[in-house]
Amino acid sequence: MGDDTSVRYTNTVLYDDAFNKIVGDVLLHADGSWSESNGDEDVKEEINGSNRVITRSLQNWHTHLAMQLNARDFSDGYPLHRWLNEAIFPTEAKITPEYVRVGTSAAAAEMIRTGSTFAADMYFFPAITGNVLTNAGLRGLIGGPVSDAALPSHDDAESALAELDQLLSQNNKNDLVQYAIATHSVYLCSQETLQQASELAERRDGRLHIHVSETRKEVADCKEANGLYPVEYLDSIDFFQPGTIFAHASWVKKNEIRMMAEHNVTAVHCPSSNMKLACGGTLSFPPYRDAGVDVRIGTDGAASSGNGLNLLHEARLASLVQRHDHWDATLLPAQEIFQIATKGSQDWVAWNLDDIRMRPLGRSNNRHLANLIYNGGECLDVWVNGQALRKDGVTLTLDEKKIISELDNAVHSYYEGVE
Repeated sequence: MGDDTSVRYTNTVLYDDAFNKIVGDVLLHADGSWSESNGDEDVKEEINGSNRVITRSLQNWHTHLAMQLNARDFSDGYPLHRWLNEAIFPTEAKITPEYVRVGTSAAAAEMIRTGSTFAADMYFFPAITGNVLTNAGLRGLIGGPVSDAALPSHDDAESALAELDQLLSQNNKNDLVQYAIATHSVYLCSQETLQQASELAERRDGRLHIHVSETRKEVADCKEANGLYPVEYLDSIDFFQPGTIFAHASWVKKNEIRMMAEHNVTAVHCPSSNMKLACGGTLSFPPYRDAGVDVRIGTDGAASSGNGLNLLHEARLASLVQRHDHWDATLLPAQEIFQIATKGSQDWVAWNLDDIRMRPLGRSNNRHLANLIYNGGECLDVWVNGQALRKDGVTLTLDEKKIISELDNAVHSYYEGVE
């Protein structure tokens, strides 16, 4: 049934949440649902969908949005710990709220252009990031960073947690943007800090987000310091809260994977970052699947992944690296990896069928998802909460030209003395 907040697409193709293919006229409703159209409902807009395929939007479960300030080849050739200590941390010492606004605006524009409507972010000045995403009409779980090392935004973990306490107190389940607690890692947070963050998450019903077991060095150092591997250590100090997000989770044992399942952890596969920084391994999907762990896809930051925020590219790589690593060509076919990349989405994206990358569609006209995953596609329309963020290939909620100018100007001062 239509209403004056719904949009009708005529003569189109839509893939629903169960990946059934619907052909014909459909209604997209403001609450994120859809229905078939009789053609006579009251709608706010009718769009010719004959050159479109409609899917749920992509969801980015681990990223650092404002790192769009950092070039995609920034410190290329450095392994993770050199990359952090010799390149990223010294550069980020100059970060300001204005730099974060500019970098996040560029990230939001790239998200919309590539069909993503949600990001689980971890970066400084989270209120700035939240404001940018809200104004762009995007969804976000914005994690303010917590670390025992001095941060550009806070002198210590205590002050970072105090700000997050205030932000989490404002969380409203009806808002597009929610705030979370982003403890950086076991190597930058003490046991006391990790426990305080967990207690805050429990008190405010918030989510935790942390880098876990990204490299062999991190795992070895944790074992030497605590006698336990990172996931075991976090379990031993009662860190887990419902919905805790583990970014990377590459170098783990099977008993640690079982711990994640027991604690309802969301594990985020970030293959391009792991490969660019030569971490030596990525999340191993089969044991996670077998244990029943919720696995999602994340791009990580633009500087670490070299991939920007294009979830289609990340999903393709996630599928291929699993097949390569496990010698199993049946792992993560197009529909399954697309389901992981869009899991939980309430929003819609219309892709351009006139894009040569979307052809051929096959004799059964059923290669839409495979073409999107393996070849990419052009995002024409994006709908969030009944609002068009992008239509006919033009972003409506952000001024891309202005953002490009601001980004180019910002990097001149941001990289002074570095590049």
